Amino acid sequence: MQIRNVKSSDYNIISPLINDWWGGRQMSEMLPKLFFVHFNHTSFIAEKDGEVVGFLIGFLSQSDSDVAYIHFVGVNPEYRKNQIGKQLYNEFFNVVKRNNRNIVRAVTSPVNKVSIAYHTKMGFTIETGDKEVDGVSVFSNYDGVNQDRVLFVKKVD
Repeated sequence: MQIRNVKSSDYNIISPLINDWWGGRQMSEMLPKLFFVHFNHTSFIAEKDGEVVGFLIGFLSQSDSDVAYIHFVGVNPEYRKNQIGKQLYNEFFNVVKRNNRNIVRAVTSPVNKVSIAYHTKMGFTIETGDKEVDGVSVFSNYDGVNQDRVLFVKKVD
C-alpha cells in the first residue's frame, strides 16, 4: 500500500465512492472539491495496486495556531481492519507535529457509532457537550437545527 498527498483530480475518483462507502448515507456533499484543491499538503490517499482504498482530508487551523482538524476520513469497507485508517491518521499526525501543532480535532454525527468507537480507540477524547445521545456527549444543533455533533480532541506530542 502507498500513501500520498491528494491532488485536485482525486476528487473525481473519491466523490462517487463516498455514499457507497458510508452504506448509502448521503455524505458526498460534505466533501466538496475545494478540499482537494486547497488542503492537499495535509490530506492523503491510500492506494493498493492503483486502487484508492482510503483517504483522509485534514487541514491546519487558520484561527488557532495550535490546532489541526480532520474533516473527512474514509476506508473502503472491503479493506477495513487492515490498519489503513491508522496509517492515514499517523501520516496526518506527522504533518501536525512538523507544523508545530499539538491539538487535533474532529467531529462526527452521533449516529456514526463506528466513527465514535474508532476515534476513541485512536486516543481522541469526546468533549463534553450540552446533552447526551445514546450515552455519548454531544453538542446540540452544532451544524444547524437538529444537527447534533460529537466533538473529539487529541493531543499529539
